[in-house]
Amino acid sequence: MSDFRLRVFSSVAKNLSFTKASQELFISQPAITKHIQELETMYQTRLFERMGNKILLTDAGKLLLEHCEKILEDYGRLEYEMNLLRNEHTGELRLGASTTIAQYVLPPLLARFIEKFPQVSLSLFSGNSSEVEKALQEHRIDLALVEGNTRQPNLKYTPFLQDELVAIVHTRSKWMDYDEITLDELKEIPLVLRERGSGTLDVLITALHKHNIKLSDLTVRMHLGSTESIKLFLENSECMGILSIRSINKELYSGKFKVLDIKDLVMFREFDFVQLQGQDTGLPALFMQFANHYKEKL
Repeated sequence: MSDFRLRVFSSVAKNLSFTKASQELFISQPAITKHIQELETMYQTRLFERMGNKILLTDAGKLLLEHCEKILEDYGRLEYEMNLLRNEHTGELRLGASTTIAQYVLPPLLARFIEKFPQVSLSLFSGNSSEVEKALQEHRIDLALVEGNTRQPNLKYTPFLQDELVAIVHTRSKWMDYDEITLDELKEIPLVLRERGSGTLDVLITALHKHNIKLSDLTVRMHLGSTESIKLFLENSECMGILSIRSINKELYSGKFKVLDIKDLVMFREFDFVQLQGQDTGLPALFMQFANHYKEKL
């Protein structure tokens, strides 16, 4: 039902390329050009400026893009609610999830969801918590799942699952003989941690702050951008890692890693659904209901 010209404009504006928009929407480049020209005629203004081989949004184009995203979201919500009258669930749902959730929590849930609702087109964007929240604010995704303790004031957070961070070492490490370490000992042990902006690192920093310990007080050898890269690093290192317990179940079962307790350091966190304020209906609401129904099996 939505004005296809707005979808064309949105694609060109995000890609800043008529060619990429043509490939994304599966229509010819002349058709892309025609739709943009029709919009420019309608609003009697240019939406793009050409700079050599590049195109840039004009001020009018930026304004249209801002409203365009909201309009397309409203069209999607209308389509969903109209289909509800016929007990149908169709449309597009763009999910975003921070790395740990995307890798270790969502896959079985997504498999069940698409089996239950085959008419829903589902996609997943993955990044650290900051990147995912930014994608939500920029309307590139419809619903987010993030980890960590930080909160953005313009976003709505709904608790989903509880998680715990644990300190782990490889079973060939010299720290293998320890079952528990103190906070003072933690400062001396070489660490490999997640990158800045990740929910995992945010939780660690918050937990340390309660004991007046800064991240700079620790012996951090390296920050890495994913849980899997940290696990591979630990297999070849004497370092200790701090990761979600959900991400290392297989390695603990196989005897590859060991968990070391850190005395007095509590590192629990929530995995939260995140939405823009006032946008809690449609397919995002359906997915949240579905996820809460199955979360005990995750």
